[in-house]
Amino acid sequence: MGISIGLVGLGSFGSCFADLFKSHPLVDRIGLCDVEADRVARFADAPFFQDKFSSKDAYSSLDEICAADFDAIAVITQPWLHAPQCLQVMESGKHVYSAVPIISIPDDDAILDWCDKLVAVCKRTGQYYMLGETTYYRPEAMYCRRKAREGAFGRFVYAEGEYFHDVDSHCNLRQVAKSRTSSTTGAGWPALRDKYAAEGMRGGPMHYPTHSTSGPVSVMNAHAVKVTGYGYRHQENDPFFSDDAFTNEVALFQMSNGASVRIAEMRETPGCPGNDSETFRVFGTLGSFSEGRWTQIERPNYANLDLANVPKPTGARPTRNEMFDPLPQEVQDAFKRAMNKTVDESDLQNLDFNPQGHGGSHPYMVHEFVEAVANNRQPATNIWEASRYMVMGVMAHKSALRDGETLEIPDWGDAPE
Repeated sequence: MGISIGLVGLGSFGSCFADLFKSHPLVDRIGLCDVEADRVARFADAPFFQDKFSSKDAYSSLDEICAADFDAIAVITQPWLHAPQCLQVMESGKHVYSAVPIISIPDDDAILDWCDKLVAVCKRTGQYYMLGETTYYRPEAMYCRRKAREGAFGRFVYAEGEYFHDVDSHCNLRQVAKSRTSSTTGAGWPALRDKYAAEGMRGGPMHYPTHSTSGPVSVMNAHAVKVTGYGYRHQENDPFFSDDAFTNEVALFQMSNGASVRIAEMRETPGCPGNDSETFRVFGTLGSFSEGRWTQIERPNYANLDLANVPKPTGARPTRNEMFDPLPQEVQDAFKRAMNKTVDESDLQNLDFNPQGHGGSHPYMVHEFVEAVANNRQPATNIWEASRYMVMGVMAHKSALRDGETLEIPDWGDAPE
C-alpha cells in the first residue's frame, strides 16, 4: 500500500513537481492546494491525474489541507513562508517536504530561531522534514558522495561552492520578484519587506545559500564551525537591491573535519568563472572533483621512494549518466511516462530516462521524499542536514555585516537514527 500526499503551491515552480509526485508508484492518492483556484483546476481537470485525484481533494488553504488525512504534504510556496508553513504541517501530524531554502528573510536571528523550532518539532512529533535542495541531487553530487564513501578522496583538504545568478541573467530575478508579488500570497511580501527595512535589517544573497553550501557539506559529511565573510556593496542606484546590504557575498569556513571551504553567493556578476553557475569543487589528498572531472593519484611508498617513477595524477571525465545514482526501474518508468505524456505507451520503452529540472535533480528529490515516508525513515536532506546548509549563509552574512569578524557557527547535531 502506498502513501497519500498533498501539494501546496502550484505556481511556476510547484507545478514542475505535480506530475512527478502523482506518478510515483508509491503514491496512491494526491491532493492539490493553492489559493488561486485556476492553478488547482489546471491539474484537477487533467486526465493524467484522474486515477489518483478526487475532486474532494482540492483545497484553497493550508488550514484546509492540514485538516485532511494525508500522510505528507509538499510545501512549494513563497520562500518567506516555508518555515512557518512546514511547522504547521508537522504539527498537524504529517511529514513535510519544503522547497528551498528553509526560510528567506533578512532577520538572521529569526532564521536561526526557525531552524531551532523545526528541529524541535521533528524531535517531538516524530514527523519527517525534507529540504528539496537541487544541488544535493545533481549528478555531480551523487558521484562525489559515492567516491567519498569509497575513500577515494583520501583526507579532505578544501572545497568550493558557488551560486552565480546575476539579477539580469536568463532567469531574470526582477521578473521572478514581480511574478511572486503579483500572486495573491506574494502580494503580502512588500509590507513585510518594508517592516524589516524599518527595523534596520538588510538582506543579501547568503540568505539563500543552499545551492552552494549543500555540495561540499554533503560530500565531506562535515559541518562548518567558523566563518569569515565579506560582502560587495552595490554602487549603483538599482532599486532591486535597495533593501540589501550586499549584492555579492563570499565567505571562508573552517569545517569540522579540518578542511577549509569557500562559498560564493553572487547576484551581480554576469557570466560565471566555471562551466556552471550552480556548482562545487572538492579536493582531497588522493582525489579531487572539479568542473566535472575526477582526478586521482596513487601515492608512493615513501619508505622506498623511487624518484624515477613518482606517480602522476590521472584524470577522467565521467558522463552524466555515469554520475547519476540509479533509480528503481519502476520509478524510472513512471517518471518517464509523466515526462512524455503525449508519447504512445508502446513507444515509451524506446525512450531513455532523461532526468530534468535543475541538472536532473527533480525526479530524485521526489523519489527520496516519497520513499522515505513510505519506508518510515529520515530523508537524506532532513532538518538537521538542511540547517547546516542554511546556517552557513546566515553566519556568513552576520560576519560580512561586521566587516569579516570570525564567528562560530551553531549546529544541531546529526539526525536521530
